[in-house]
Amino acid sequence: MLPYIIVLCGVFAGSTSVIFLKLSQTDPVLLSAYRMLVAGIVMLPLFLRAKKNHPGAIGRKDLRRILWPAFFLAVHFITWMIGARFTPAANSTLIVMMVPIVMPFLMWFLLRELISRRETIGTLLSMLGVILIGLMDYQFNPQYALGDALSFGSMALLALYMALGRLNRDFASVYLYIVPVFLLGGLICLVFAGVGIAAGLVEPYPVGANTWVEIGLILSLGLIPTVLGHGIINYSLRILRGQVVAIFNLGQFIFAGILGALILEEIPTTVFYIASLLTVAGAIIVIRAAPARLME
Repeated sequence: MLPYIIVLCGVFAGSTSVIFLKLSQTDPVLLSAYRMLVAGIVMLPLFLRAKKNHPGAIGRKDLRRILWPAFFLAVHFITWMIGARFTPAANSTLIVMMVPIVMPFLMWFLLRELISRRETIGTLLSMLGVILIGLMDYQFNPQYALGDALSFGSMALLALYMALGRLNRDFASVYLYIVPVFLLGGLICLVFAGVGIAAGLVEPYPVGANTWVEIGLILSLGLIPTVLGHGIINYSLRILRGQVVAIFNLGQFIFAGILGALILEEIPTTVFYIASLLTVAGAIIVIRAAPARLME
């Protein structure tokens, strides 16, 4: 039961990102860079301690394995936030939450890890909840095609990042894996930001924003949804099956809905509660699957 509680805490931490993103006025590309660099720098002492405890555990070959997860996570952050600006929030949220549909194919392709019958049933039930809440507000309109495409690409990148986190679970310590991913991902975002600034597409400073408030939001974004959220998710991928973590990650929209009501006064509709119950029911079915199939 403890692994499930841990991953649930990670999902809750990850759900706070949408709150900080909505409150911040910093450009999305720069915000992506800042959150990853803050997370990497804060966790750097843990990386150094793990490196000392596991001498020779990470070399050039391992660093090359980190390159793609870092790239996928960086571009996921950027495309998700930009895509959300070109399409209604319901569209981007619905598409990005489709990760559990893609994960089984990636798990089989990368690890030959097949989902069980009960995991399939739980996945379908949870996805029914996500689709229900998304279709209530989803807008089919050609003018949102670009935003929808970016959101779909962002979803695929997130699934790839999570699948590679499962594949790279053989790292001697989760810190030897996730800290370089954050730091390298942050640098990749900075490169994109630099190109955007040069092209006049990225505003280097949030106009009219309170500097200290922005700093606080950036630090919060780096510490809570990134260090705690992504850190715990990557740890969970080392001990739980990929589909289990993907299903739990759907809980982000539940926590985000609750936080939005409390902080942003965005009151959820009745459909939100129905969808939440379906998602939780699906997760319970997955949890009740044979422990031997969930953990290694």
